[in-house]
Amino acid sequence: MARAVPHPRSLFHRRPRPSGRGTAEGGPGRPLPLLPRLVAMVCAFVLMVAFAVVLARLTLHPSPASEALTHTNLRPGRSLRAYLDQPALRDAVRQIGGNILLGVPFGVLAPVVAPRTRGFLRVLVLTAVVMLLVEFAQGTLVTGRAFDIDDVILNTGGALLGYLLMGRRLSRAVHARRPKA
Repeated sequence: MARAVPHPRSLFHRRPRPSGRGTAEGGPGRPLPLLPRLVAMVCAFVLMVAFAVVLARLTLHPSPASEALTHTNLRPGRSLRAYLDQPALRDAVRQIGGNILLGVPFGVLAPVVAPRTRGFLRVLVLTAVVMLLVEFAQGTLVTGRAFDIDDVILNTGGALLGYLLMGRRLSRAVHARRPKA
């Protein structure tokens, strides 16, 4: 009994699959109309500026009283262990959770404001670079603050969480790819 052998080209030919993902217009891959796209972009930009202001106020505010307590940390995990070794769990949760939450808005807004940053690896690299710059400025220019690599890791993790939970979907809704003709 002979079996039907598929044509060799059909083994490598990829059939288009319906994505099942629609936009506000209802069709998969259809971009939003111009006005809603502009409104979404302007709102995301305003929120990104507000996020930058909050980030600057939280991280670049001098703290002369704690100057003697600050230490530069270049070894990943050192600060995390110090937070977790504190007797009050609330302080550790506040420190670790606060650093994670600080990165979330960046992961949500960056792909909407700049669609070329969409993608897990791109968000990872962009966030890591921005947070490294913030920590570098904090450690070199601000009294009572120090560079901490664990803050960079936690902020970047928060941005990736924000990207995976909302940023990817929002970016796809605002910047859907046009169907190919």
